[in-house]
Amino acid sequence: MAKLENLHFNIVLSLLGGWLSIFGLVSYLVKEKLFISESLVSLLAGAAFSPYAANLVDPIEYTGSRVNLTGVTLNFTRLVLGIQLVIAGIQLPRRYLAREWRSLALLLGPVMTLMWATTGLLVYLTIPRLPLLHALAIGACIAPTDPVLSSVVVKGRFADLNIRKDLQRIIVAESGLNDGLGYPFLFFALYLIKYVGDGGQAETGGLEMAVRMFVGQACGYVVVLSVLYGVLVGWVAKKLLRFCDECGLIDHEYSLAFAVPLSLFILGTCDLVGSDDILACFVAGNVFTWDDWFRLKTQDEVTLLIMRSSLQPTIDTFLNVAIFMWYGLVCPWNLFVENDTIPFSHLIMLGVLILLLRRLPYIFAFQSLLPQIENRKEAAFMGFFGPIGCSAMFYLYITMDFVNSLNPNGGENPREDVKFLREDVRVVVWFLMTCSVVVHGLCIPLGKLSLKFKRGIRDSLVSGSSSSEAGRQSFWGRRTRSAGASDSGRSPEQQPLLI
Repeated sequence: MAKLENLHFNIVLSLLGGWLSIFGLVSYLVKEKLFISESLVSLLAGAAFSPYAANLVDPIEYTGSRVNLTGVTLNFTRLVLGIQLVIAGIQLPRRYLAREWRSLALLLGPVMTLMWATTGLLVYLTIPRLPLLHALAIGACIAPTDPVLSSVVVKGRFADLNIRKDLQRIIVAESGLNDGLGYPFLFFALYLIKYVGDGGQAETGGLEMAVRMFVGQACGYVVVLSVLYGVLVGWVAKKLLRFCDECGLIDHEYSLAFAVPLSLFILGTCDLVGSDDILACFVAGNVFTWDDWFRLKTQDEVTLLIMRSSLQPTIDTFLNVAIFMWYGLVCPWNLFVENDTIPFSHLIMLGVLILLLRRLPYIFAFQSLLPQIENRKEAAFMGFFGPIGCSAMFYLYITMDFVNSLNPNGGENPREDVKFLREDVRVVVWFLMTCSVVVHGLCIPLGKLSLKFKRGIRDSLVSGSSSSEAGRQSFWGRRTRSAGASDSGRSPEQQPLLI
C-alpha cells in the first residue's frame, strides 16, 4: 500500500514539476506576447492529464475517496486564496479602503446584491426543476469576482499598457472584499433551505430561526469577527515586523516573504474558530501596509526589482498554475453532458447569459458614481472582466458540506427537498467556472488579433498616406503620440495595443 501511495505521489510530482518547467520555458511567449493567461493553459493541461483524457492521474484514487478529494480541493483553494489575498491587500496604497469607501460600498452593496439576484434568477429560469432558494444558493457561489483570475487581468504587460492604476486598484480591492463577503449571500439562502425549505418538518424554528442564524452566525460571527481578527493580526504583524527591523533582528529576504507565513497563520487560526478566513486575509494584508511603512521601507531599487520582477509575480504564477491544473484534473467534465440537472445546450446558454448579464449592466448603470471609471470603454472592461474562479470553487464545497449536514437523524441520505442540490450546484458552478476561465482567458488575445486584423485592413486602404500622419488610438481609444514623440524609443513589443 505504501508503494502504491508513493507511486501516486510521484506521478503527481512528475506531472506538476514537468508542466511547471515546460510552461516556464514558454511563459513569456504565452503571457506577454500572446496575452493568454496561465490559468487557462493550466486548466487545459490538467484536463489533458485527467481520467477523461490521458488518464495519467486519477485524483480519487490518489486521495483515497471522493470525500477526501473534496477536502483536498477545498483546502488547496483556501491556501491559494489566502496567500493571494494577503499579497493583494499589501499591494494597495496607503489607507486605500478608507479613501475609496464610497466606491467599494457601492460595489459591495447594490452591485453585488444585483449580481447575486441576477445569477440566481438566470439559474432558476434555466433549470426548471430547481427551487428558487436552491438557485439563490448557486447564485451566491457565482456572484463574487475571483481575486486570483482578477490579478491575472490587472497585472502584467497588458495591464501596464492599457489599464490605469486607479482602475486596477479598485478591481483588486473589490475582488478581495466581495470574495469574503459572499458568505452572507450564500448562508441567507442555505439557512432558508435548512429551516424553511421542507416546510419546517426536519428543523424547528422556521423563518425566525433562519433570520436569527443569518444575522447572528453568518453576518456577526463569520463576517464581523473575521474583519476584526484581520485588523488585529495585520496591526500586530506590522508592529512586530517594524520593531524587529529597527532592532536588526530580521533579514531582508524574510521580510519580503512575510506575507506568506502571515496568510498561513490566518488561514489556520480563522478556520479553527469557524470564521471567514478569506476575508480576514485580505483585511490583514491591507492593515499591514495601512501607514505605508512597509512600502516605503522597500523603495530602494534592489528591493523593487526583487518584489516586482521576482518574488510576488513568481508566487502568483506558481499558485495560479498549480491550482488550475488541479481543477483541470478534478473537474467533472463528463457531468456537463451526462447529468440529470440541465441539458448541455442549456448550460451553454446559461454560461453566455451569466457572462453578459451578471455584472456588465450594473457597472454601466453605476458608472457615474464610480470615479475610477473615466469612460464607457473602461466601464465595459470592468463590467465584463468579473471572472468566476477559485472563489466559486470555495463556496461550492462550502455548499456541498452544508447540504451533507441536512440528513434526518444523522443518516447517510439527505432530506428529500435537497437530494438533488449537490449535483445541481456541482454541475452549474463547475461549468460556469470553466466558461469564465476560457472566455476571459481568450478575450484579450482574440481582441488583440482582431485589432491587428482591423489595422491591417485600414493600412492597406490608406497605404498611400504617410504613416506619420495617420492617427492611432490606444486600447481605450485615446490618441497616442506619433512615432516621432517620446514613444519612439520603445521597441515594438513595448508599444501599447492600438486600434
